[in-house]
Formats: sequence, structure tokens, C-alpha cells
Amino acid sequence: MKVKNVVCSAGKTGFFFDDQKAIKAGAKTDGAAYFGDPMTSGFRSIRQSGESISVMFVLEDGQIAYGDCAAVQYSGAGGRDPLFLAEDFIPVIMKEIAPLYVGKEISTFKEMAALVDNHLHSATGKVLHTAIRYGVTQSCLDAVAKANKTIMAKVIADEYGLTLSNKIIPIFSQSGDDRYLNTDKMILKGSQVLPHGLFNNAEEKVGAGGQKLAEYVSWLKNRIKKLRPKEEYAPVMHIDVYGTLGIVFDNDLQKIADFLKTLEENAKPFSLRIEGPVDVGSGEAQINALADLRKIVDGKNIKVEIVADEWCNTYEDVVAFTDRKAGHMAQIKTPDLGGINNTIEAVLYCKKNGMGAYLGGTCNETNRSAEICAHIAMATMPDQILAKPGMGVDEGFMIVFNEMNRILSLKDIV
Repeated sequence: MKVKNVVCSAGKTGFFFDDQKAIKAGAKTDGAAYFGDPMTSGFRSIRQSGESISVMFVLEDGQIAYGDCAAVQYSGAGGRDPLFLAEDFIPVIMKEIAPLYVGKEISTFKEMAALVDNHLHSATGKVLHTAIRYGVTQSCLDAVAKANKTIMAKVIADEYGLTLSNKIIPIFSQSGDDRYLNTDKMILKGSQVLPHGLFNNAEEKVGAGGQKLAEYVSWLKNRIKKLRPKEEYAPVMHIDVYGTLGIVFDNDLQKIADFLKTLEENAKPFSLRIEGPVDVGSGEAQINALADLRKIVDGKNIKVEIVADEWCNTYEDVVAFTDRKAGHMAQIKTPDLGGINNTIEAVLYCKKNGMGAYLGGTCNETNRSAEICAHIAMATMPDQILAKPGMGVDEGFMIVFNEMNRILSLKDIV
């Protein structure tokens, strides 16, 4: 079967693009908005509506295969590709990508994904924006599945020599700043990993000596016990601190480890993960810091898992953090890896080499990209998958949970 045509449509994401540079410089919030002048190239305002592009392959038999191009909330920050606006990039897709596929036979996912993931822009000689590669490779996966009359998870399993999971992957819900009410929603819905927490301000949220964070962990433990629908419900606590422990404890890893011991005690009997304890300003330095912190934590038998996030963006980054044992788990931020073929490879590399695999992403994705990530999860079996898009808990959890259950129901009959 061939691809007959490529059609694009502009869309919205489940959250916003935020100018991280302006926010870190002190931009003030007013309701859901930020006021002030943007500081990152391409931004018209500090916060603006997230945008996506659906890339639709029209197949010879009339079926439509599609994926969604999307970029992370903090686009243009930390070396990432620039702000992803539909009006800027639809012409690029139609000029650079459509000719790669129109009139071509649908082959394997790996072959079709490589066409876009390795393609060099005719004008710049560089690979295309990560968001384009992310969305188009989703379309490739769907096209192969439709041509073979099967589900996307099965295509992945067949091509990579995997067996589909016989249960849904643990879902990690994120609260945003509403870390109390949204946590209640997670507990009531039975989210297996929670609540993210957004502890991104050392003074206001973490507190002197980490006091506010320690109090929150104690509250979280008691809230789970109070609201859990069943006694056996024991979610993993996973809290992202955005490097703020490094600020609070002057990057003294021994002091940070001792504080993690306090958090471990406050969390008992529940398991605890801390994402991004420090941010030391570069990839190599971050690897060294998390590798050293893991050694200290393990040496002291502190039962807290360190999750790598900052500076762990690309497939190559994931490999480097894994090889150096820089943390116990790596977040695989799906849009930042470009093609979903890289996401698949990253999960498998982590699992093969003793690193926890967190199939993450961003609140600023779409329902379609989240559904396709659910297929990746059911085929590759990471330790957890992010509920996405958005920050409202209910919607993201529903999308990911329902798609994984559909896969479970269909995997033995297609």
C-alpha cells in the first residue's frame, strides 16, 4: 500500500508555551497569565497558547494515518529547538517531508521513521525541528499499523522483538502548582505514581533547610492513607524539585543525601523518587553530580530514587546518564528526542543497562501524541508513563489509561 497524500492541520496542545527565561527573570503572574516582555526569541508574550500540527497520511485505500507534532512547554530554552508555531512549520513539512512519502510504499516503521528523522533541511543542512520529527514518525507508525491491519503497539513489538505487556504501565500524574487538590484527584483515581508537585522555587516552595518540602511529603503520606479507595493502594511518591535542593544546600551532596533520608522517613511506608535534585549548569557536570549523589545515597542505604531530568534531553543524553549511573531513573522527554524511534530505543537502552525508564514528555502535547506514547509504553514496558497532556489530572490520566486498556483488549485478536 502507498501513501497517496500528506495533509496538515493546525491544532492546539493541552497547555502553553512559556518563556522560561522571562519567568526566571521574575515575570509576575496574574491569573493564568504572565505580564512583562518576553526574552526568548520567537515569543510574542511570556505565555502563549500551545500549538501543534497534525500530519495526516492519506493511504491508497482511503484510510487516514496521523500523528501530532508538538514541542515542550519551555520551547527555546536550554538548547532546545525554537518556538513551534503551526504557521511557521506547516510550509516546512509540505516542502521537506511530503515528498519523502507521497507515492511511496509503506514499508516498516523503522525505515519510514528514518526518512524524516535523518532528513536534512534543504536550506540549513540541519535535521528538522524535534517537533516535526516527533509528529511525522507517529504518522509513520500509524500508517504501518493500518497497512497491516493491526495496532501500533504490535508493530513496535514485532519490529523490535518485544512482547506486549499484559497489564497497563504505571501512570504518573502531575499536579502543577495545585499540589493539594490535584493530588486528591490522583488518589481517588488510583494513579500509581504521584504527584510531581512542581517544587520549582527554593524559598517559597522548598523552604529553608527543605522544611516546606518535608512537610508536604508528610501531608502526602497522610492524605494517601485517608483517601485511598483500597488498603492495598500504595502509589510511588515522585516529586520534581527542579534543582532546588542544590540551591537550598549549596550543592553539598552529603547534606542533600541526609535530607533525602529525612524525606524517606516522612514518606514511609510509601516509596519515594526525587526528580532533578540539583542543576549544576552543564551536561557533564550534571552527570557527575547525579552519579556522585547516587553513590552516596546507595552507600548510606537511603531508599530514595534519584531521577535525571535537567540536561538529559536527547537519546545520546539518556545513554550517557545511563552508562554513568547518573541517578536511578531517567526521564525520556518524548518531544525532545525527535522521532519516536529514538524514544523506543531510549526506553530499551535504560532497561538493558539497569536504569529506570520513565516515559515522560510534556503537559504541552496533544491527546494523539499521548495515545501513541501509550502504544510505545505497552510495547517497551518502561517503569512508568506520564499522564498527558495538560495539568488538570483527569484528562491526561483518562487518555493514557483508556488507550492502554484498549491495547490490552485488542492485543490477542489483531
